[in-house]
Amino acid sequence: MIGVAVVGYGYWGPNLVRNFCETPGARLVCVCDRSVERLDAVQARYPAVSVTDDFNKVLSDKRVHAVAIATPVSSHFHLAMSALMAGKHVLVEKPMTATSEEAQRLVDEAARRNLVLAVDHTFIHTGAVRKMRELASAELGEIYYYDSVRVNLGLFQHDVSVLWDLAVHDLSILDYVLDARPVAVSATGVSHVAGEPENIAYLNLFFASNLIAHIHVNWLAPVKVRRTLIGGSRKMIVYDDLEPSEKIKVYDKGITLNGNPQRNGEKVYQMLVGYRTGDMWAPQLDTAEALGLELRQFIECIQAGDTPSADGMAGLRVVRILEAASQSLAQRGRVIELQEARYVA
Repeated sequence: MIGVAVVGYGYWGPNLVRNFCETPGARLVCVCDRSVERLDAVQARYPAVSVTDDFNKVLSDKRVHAVAIATPVSSHFHLAMSALMAGKHVLVEKPMTATSEEAQRLVDEAARRNLVLAVDHTFIHTGAVRKMRELASAELGEIYYYDSVRVNLGLFQHDVSVLWDLAVHDLSILDYVLDARPVAVSATGVSHVAGEPENIAYLNLFFASNLIAHIHVNWLAPVKVRRTLIGGSRKMIVYDDLEPSEKIKVYDKGITLNGNPQRNGEKVYQMLVGYRTGDMWAPQLDTAEALGLELRQFIECIQAGDTPSADGMAGLRVVRILEAASQSLAQRGRVIELQEARYVA
């Protein structure tokens, strides 16, 4: 059995605790939080689980083999690095760290110690996103665009902008679904609350091919929208995460391009655009809870020495994009080139 400690019992911690208690091969040993009231709530519901407000006790507990971190982003690096240096496997909430330099150091440390470093990119474990990955590689043809709207009213964050809070979901989905990696980003946004991070933002991602991605995130929308379009040369996808059923719809629609050479020897082609309209179908999706699948994979990777779907490198790639987007946003949309995330030899 893999002994697990959950650090942070605020918004997301209770979901981690509940799922770890139900994950085969895992034993929830301890929950760590600074709040006495939260720890009392843990003991009331899980009397067999130890509680502490001292993270050092988690690090020194030999029963703990893995640590799951669900705390504010600013604390991720210190907690995760301390856990790795104590020989613990780590699962850390997204975004993995506040800077790419911190993320790279965690990746390097985990590799040196042969420990599993996973990032809680929960969406990639949903049946809908896993189906999109399958369709993108087999059905859509050449991918033309990824266009996403992720908006709602609240919840305002004081430590991160709306990009780091909401766009991180789409960036993790993009990283998982598509083979291509962005080479540059541009972002614009604004804050409507003095002294607070941006609450509305628009992010564009550029690729080496003609693929382009656009992400709109907003904390000031009157309605909640979670909709993504992926367009390919053969088929297109509409993904609506708020749909109770048929979250994925696949459209056999698109365009056909025919080139006709002009006369008089000119090397110019008149492009004739034709429109193709076919059927729409909604594939059956796995309805298992994504977080449960993610934690099961995390435990299995520890046991087998495998690499999780959202490993430290995936977390690093997402943080690099967010960091570059923040730079672009501060310069009113200036295009920022992305550096390649490096692997440890």
